[in-house]
Amino acid sequence: MALSLAISPCPNDTFIFHALVHGRVPGAPPVEVTYADVDVTNTAAERGAFDLVKVSYAALPWLLDQYHLLPCGGALGRGCGPLLLTRGDRTDLTGATVAVPGDRTTAYLLFRLWAADRPPARIEVVPFHEIMPGVAAGRYDAGLVIHEARFTYHRHGLTALVDLGEWWEADTGLPIPLGAILARRGAVDPEAAAGWIRESVRHAWADPAASRDYVLSHAQEMEPDVVDRHIGLYVNEFSADLGEAGFAAVDALLGRAADAGLVPQTSSSRATAWTS
Repeated sequence: MALSLAISPCPNDTFIFHALVHGRVPGAPPVEVTYADVDVTNTAAERGAFDLVKVSYAALPWLLDQYHLLPCGGALGRGCGPLLLTRGDRTDLTGATVAVPGDRTTAYLLFRLWAADRPPARIEVVPFHEIMPGVAAGRYDAGLVIHEARFTYHRHGLTALVDLGEWWEADTGLPIPLGAILARRGAVDPEAAAGWIRESVRHAWADPAASRDYVLSHAQEMEPDVVDRHIGLYVNEFSADLGEAGFAAVDALLGRAADAGLVPQTSSSRATAWTS
């Protein structure tokens, strides 16, 4: 039986999962891949649609009854947080319409924590690729962006009102938990799945050129130098193992959000994860 896997087309995901997807991990089953933005996979995971799935850490409170959190393969790090972009010299969100990439994304959860005392007038959920052009054209007053947008937003004539990663790290001292890999309970052995993913990460680091064509083919017209910077930032030590700092970051995010009434109370990510 093939394993169903859902990841984003972003370079960090395709780089990490190249070996697993292409049958280069000994002992792993064949894999059928779906590529989708994380807002789509968050919703699909709630339906139990995939055996392995990339989701936002912010979505975990709705998913951990169906899935194991794996300690590898996701996106977590430092200096890689979401940006709130504006056009012109806007310095606050008074009366603003803000475009966000999904209502259960980590980016939006961080934004809600940051903006608790200064909320905008309106939020619109917008496909990620439409956010920067929409802000530049004046359809939205501000836009919340992630990943490669931090390398390209200047091209749209936009400025960063706040780097939510910098804010989070300064406030907590912890890395930013962005995207998690989950294994569906009863469908896939989480210990085996973590082993396959870690082996896929090792393959990626040992031979980066092997995945180059695959990564570029899914990189949504991203220039090769942006792809390289993207991978260099988002594929890091936490890709192989969340470790103490990684789990502390997840617990801090979900704990703060639950205390603020933004997500349901949930057990510690460490307690509900397969962490061996």
